[in-house]
Amino acid sequence: MTGTTGASGRGGPRADCVADSAGGITFDIAGHDVRGADPSERGGGAGGEPVLVLRRRGADPVEETRLPLTPAGGDRSRAVLPSTVELAEGHWDVSVGGRPVEPGVRDVRALVDRVPEPSGPVAARVPYPTADGRLAVRSWLRARHAEAGDLTFGEDCCTVEGRLYGAVLEAGAVAEARWGGEVREVPVDGEAGAFAFTVPYGPLAQPRPDRPRTWQLWLRPSAGAGPVRVARVLDDVWDRRDVFVYPGYEGDGFRATPCYGADNELCVRVAPAP
Repeated sequence: MTGTTGASGRGGPRADCVADSAGGITFDIAGHDVRGADPSERGGGAGGEPVLVLRRRGADPVEETRLPLTPAGGDRSRAVLPSTVELAEGHWDVSVGGRPVEPGVRDVRALVDRVPEPSGPVAARVPYPTADGRLAVRSWLRARHAEAGDLTFGEDCCTVEGRLYGAVLEAGAVAEARWGGEVREVPVDGEAGAFAFTVPYGPLAQPRPDRPRTWQLWLRPSAGAGPVRVARVLDDVWDRRDVFVYPGYEGDGFRATPCYGADNELCVRVAPAP
């Protein structure tokens, strides 16, 4: 998704971003020549050179990654986040000299249909504009990961296809739908890393719901193995909730609809029938 976002009116630095398929991101800061940088922007790296700061939102203690800014021609400067630099999972806000960076053009085409190494871990980073007009990076980092692919729909069920990373499907593999302390299991088919399972809606509506409940989908690769969350993170969409909208099914007193949550994790929402 290549896009632009209008200025927020704060007059802060603006960055164009290019993401690569390996997980690296290049930040080009317009109107910012590091050779004349304000002293407040210095002190992040060796020799006190200007830096671009990534700060993980909500982390306590504060967690930061500092990237040196170098001249990029004209009145532009550049910082590079290499794929080899690890970012913990979460949202990372971008700043220069203590000022939030505004999003410019974001070229994230290389993230579409990424295929990581099958042995894992899976690392994904997507630069995105926040609701208040700032630049941030959404990072996922998972030792094991079940990447959701196509969903198909039967009369009263949905079938999820995907690919497993960092683990191997073995005897006893099941998919689990979890809500509160409730768990519903269904068998999993698959080979060579691919998996598929079908979720019937009826068992998720027992007992009949008097309020909405959201069932999280997990995959347990083998009997006794720890479960792996089913999610979709290997593309350019940082928040799927309003982008991927699936058809619902109305049963006896309930309505069931597959959906994605805030972390792009696949769920089934069951609510009382309207």
